[in-house]
Amino acid sequence: MVDDKVIRELISRLRETLDLMHSIPNDKLMEHVENAVFEYAQEHSLKSAEMKWLVDRIYHSFRGYDVLQPLIEDKSITEIMVNSHKEVFIERNGKVSQMEVEFESQQKLEDIIQAIVSKVDRVVNESSPIVDARLQDGSRVNVVLPPIALKGPVITIRKFPERPLMIEDLIAYEAITQEAADFLNNLVKAKYNIFIGGGTGSGKTTFLNVLSNFIPPNERIITLEDSAELQIHKIPNLVSLETRNANTEGKGEISIRELIKTSLRMRPNRIIVGEVRGAEALDMLQAMNTGHDGSLSTGHANSTTDMLSRLETMVLSGANLPVEVIRKQISSAIEIMVHLSRLRDHSRKVVSISELLDLENGEIQVNPLFEFVEEEEGPKGEVIGRLKPTGNKLQSVAKLKQAGIYEETIKVGETN
Repeated sequence: MVDDKVIRELISRLRETLDLMHSIPNDKLMEHVENAVFEYAQEHSLKSAEMKWLVDRIYHSFRGYDVLQPLIEDKSITEIMVNSHKEVFIERNGKVSQMEVEFESQQKLEDIIQAIVSKVDRVVNESSPIVDARLQDGSRVNVVLPPIALKGPVITIRKFPERPLMIEDLIAYEAITQEAADFLNNLVKAKYNIFIGGGTGSGKTTFLNVLSNFIPPNERIITLEDSAELQIHKIPNLVSLETRNANTEGKGEISIRELIKTSLRMRPNRIIVGEVRGAEALDMLQAMNTGHDGSLSTGHANSTTDMLSRLETMVLSGANLPVEVIRKQISSAIEIMVHLSRLRDHSRKVVSISELLDLENGEIQVNPLFEFVEEEEGPKGEVIGRLKPTGNKLQSVAKLKQAGIYEETIKVGETN
């Protein structure tokens, strides 16, 4: 491909030629770019494919997201990591590699960041150097600016597929078995409160989206997220709410906690909280305990027991309550916990499905229903195993009986 020096030279020429670059319509700008590339191609005998690549690259530097644009458009790339204006990494098929591209300057990267965050009414600057945002296609964006980021501005983009993954896709990827999927499908229909835990990049949001599509279409659903990512298409009566950061004067912030309180006045059948990270965990538990059965949420943890400990800590951060009271809240609000993990071969799998029982000696009792059992390692290091029933029966079955699906659900648990 054409050397970056050539690209910078052509961009510089166009800037000198076109004084009011931002006021030129897109088609006129494209025309100028094509002419500049055509002149250069005549002197250096470029192939048509190289000319097309050069036109797109230069055009995107003015109107798109510069070197990020082709990476964003590449459907095979799942994550884009910009460590500085000279370092760009991507994840493709679970493998991370460095790209041979860079921004023309740190200022250009900062301009791209401002273009991204401004489109979703977010602010990022030296006084507020960390922000979460999203692209128009729903991809999640995290930005960290200097002086927090020592090498320069950092962008991490978690891309999402155009078509949301369905349970059939997860079964095909062996992330979950048909048996466990049918079991969870029935639990969602019967309005069990389900909490999804997992580490970074384990697929919590994707799995939350999959479970959300099990919800009957005649219900009213409120989704609450820091940055809107969920893609729920089967629910007509759907309201999606998103948090808002404070403005430059430190005012106007709308937190997840406030959204939960507001959502309770909107007559929801279920509430879906994208992720709980702090004091809002108490509000979520109270919502689940006050008639909003079938609610769903996610949290960051390394195991089911770790998730329970983290939930305790989150509630304590916003309320001075005895630990036993908090544990009682958790055990009465959350009925099922699903844990996801990204294994050493980079595959994402459901590794456990557990039922939360009452307290015993002050501790929440966990009833494991399904657990991932590793059987062997493949020739390329792939983890070979299966999510298997433990043999333990679901103890809280009242909701299944009320929904009329008790028999078929219990049969799933008895196939072990």
